[in-house]
Amino acid sequence: MKITDVKVIVTCPGRNYVLVKVLTDVPGLYGVGEGTLNGSEPIVAEALRHLTPLLIGRDPQRIEDTWQVLYRQGYWRGGPIFMAALAAIDMALWDIKGKQAGLPVYQLLGGRARDGVLVYRHGIGRDPIEVEDSVRSFLEQGYKVVRAQIGDYGGAGVIGQLPPLSPGTPPTKVFEPAPYLLGTPKLFAHLRETLGMEVELLHDAHEQLDPIAAVRLAKDLEPFRLFFLEDPLMPEHRESWPLLRQASATPLAIGEIFTGRWDCLPLFQNRWIDFIRIKPLHVGGITEARKIMTLAEPYNVRSAFHGAADVGPIAQSASVSLQCVIPNFGVQEWTLYSEATHEVMPGALKVVDGYALPNEAPGLGIDIDEAAAAKYPYQRAYMPQVRRADGTAHVY
Repeated sequence: MKITDVKVIVTCPGRNYVLVKVLTDVPGLYGVGEGTLNGSEPIVAEALRHLTPLLIGRDPQRIEDTWQVLYRQGYWRGGPIFMAALAAIDMALWDIKGKQAGLPVYQLLGGRARDGVLVYRHGIGRDPIEVEDSVRSFLEQGYKVVRAQIGDYGGAGVIGQLPPLSPGTPPTKVFEPAPYLLGTPKLFAHLRETLGMEVELLHDAHEQLDPIAAVRLAKDLEPFRLFFLEDPLMPEHRESWPLLRQASATPLAIGEIFTGRWDCLPLFQNRWIDFIRIKPLHVGGITEARKIMTLAEPYNVRSAFHGAADVGPIAQSASVSLQCVIPNFGVQEWTLYSEATHEVMPGALKVVDGYALPNEAPGLGIDIDEAAAAKYPYQRAYMPQVRRADGTAHVY
């Protein structure tokens, strides 16, 4: 069997996705993958087109060998653009192998270690009362874990917004840490008073804080028994994780912008975190994500794969396929998709009573409708912009 072509599809059924079809010389046998990278879709697509000649003529069954060849071919290894492109190819090769075997991918990885994958949704509101109502709505739908936030990322720390500088670019949020640090503990005090201590709640600080502010937040949230506190620090502040870890028993999570095992390993070895937030989509696919979770296991680090709306149905299926197999599973972030997205990528997973169920169809169980994708052309988009009150550029 040989790869004959790689089709790269950039489509926007409500938001942008980068999709691939890896075609083979076996009639009707192809694999689907996803390389979506929020705000950088055309760059990933071009990387995939650049890699395509290296794939033509290769045996798609040699997944590990293909991964190593593509990872090493450019000399300048890694990075989010390239690892997203590599992930798209890797997912497609696993999809081909599953279809060839007549088995879902999770069976090729060893079979289920659990009946379903526990997922969490996002409870959001303008104030604690609205957040409470949002959390309750998800609990009533059967979800067992909910992330609680006031407003968008930054919560009460978002004190204003500046208009876009030019058409087609995002507005700029104005963030200050003091109101965020004061408002977030009040949110969880309210939620624990009204919902009780048994409900599993988590929170995303989204890298907005410097190390000392992160320590203060973790300590202030400790009485409210968070499932975990996500991204209290930027990855660049790795040397400050010991300070944060020693200050609080609040479980810690990070990793959604990591791109490989070398980002993760120091946090595992030093036992600085409790949950790793990678996903196959941005670390080079199922092949690399499984290795990362194997490295995490002896350090008692559990998975909490990123799964916001910039992770499409194909990448979502890859995440669930792996997380229903690994022993050190924790939780999976979850999103629902628009009707247009289901039209472009039929076969998206279902959630029953708060647990995602893997597809039982061969491969990843998702397809790509190229005609439907063509109805939704790419729309230029950028990540949000953030500044402090004095005009200083700030991380999103």
